[in-house]
Amino acid sequence: MLFLCGIFWGAYEAGQPAVAWGAVVGVVVSTLAGYVLRQPYGDGVEGLWGFNGILVGCAFPSFLGDTPLMWLALIICAISTTWVRTGFNNVMAPWKTNSFTFPFVFMSWLFLFAARMLQGMPPEYMSAPELTTHLSTSLDLSFGSLVVYWLKGIAQVFLINSWVTGIFFLVALFVSSRWAALWADIGSALALAVALLFGAGGSDIANGLFGFSPVLTAIALGCTFYKPNWRSAIWALLGIIVTVFVQAGMDAMMMPFGMPTFTGPFCLTTWLFLLPLYKFDEKEPDHSNWRKKRD
Repeated sequence: MLFLCGIFWGAYEAGQPAVAWGAVVGVVVSTLAGYVLRQPYGDGVEGLWGFNGILVGCAFPSFLGDTPLMWLALIICAISTTWVRTGFNNVMAPWKTNSFTFPFVFMSWLFLFAARMLQGMPPEYMSAPELTTHLSTSLDLSFGSLVVYWLKGIAQVFLINSWVTGIFFLVALFVSSRWAALWADIGSALALAVALLFGAGGSDIANGLFGFSPVLTAIALGCTFYKPNWRSAIWALLGIIVTVFVQAGMDAMMMPFGMPTFTGPFCLTTWLFLLPLYKFDEKEPDHSNWRKKRD
């Protein structure tokens, strides 16, 4: 409920109420799809039928014109993420990882590309295709502004450009998991620092666009797939830093298509950090036998 409150606040604050209602439609239809398709009941209880759908619901009104056919496309895309997630998870099961938000990313990419060819879902708010250019780094670096950028990095997980929404999200995370809230704080702050250090585009930093994927990477590596300890913390910090570079690289790759990266950088980076199957919650290895053999 706190996440929904944050989404509604940010959407109405920006004069885009369709984003908030799109989130509601997306989570409802994708959850119903999970029920109708008889997906594992435990996934439904944990919200896994609907988390990709709600992201689709936020994304479509953010990039497409508010037409009846856009809403129909939103419903179709949100529903499809439910079974696409199951398919991607089946493919990735041998590597002991899952698809995360990639069903949302993949299906939204396909539908937004299609919007370039279909008049019924006009790409009114999508960027014009362009080659990568040198971006201005002019930015207000006062403490208050940095706090706003940090909070927006958290809010942009759901494509909301509001620091108040960031507070809603942090409180919601704290209610669910203090570790998740802590790592969200760290993820957005460290990503902001890295983006500033390497001279990322000022408008992207100010709007939190270098923060949302590192926030998700931080939560995934810091406390979801690894037990919190000093080894996993170092791994998570490295993952956050790498995500910033992956974000910049994917932004450059998608600019000629005028396409957003969504949470693709989070998915790619977290896969890269989970696929080695390192374990950080085990006891120190016993090297005594090795020393005896060496001697």
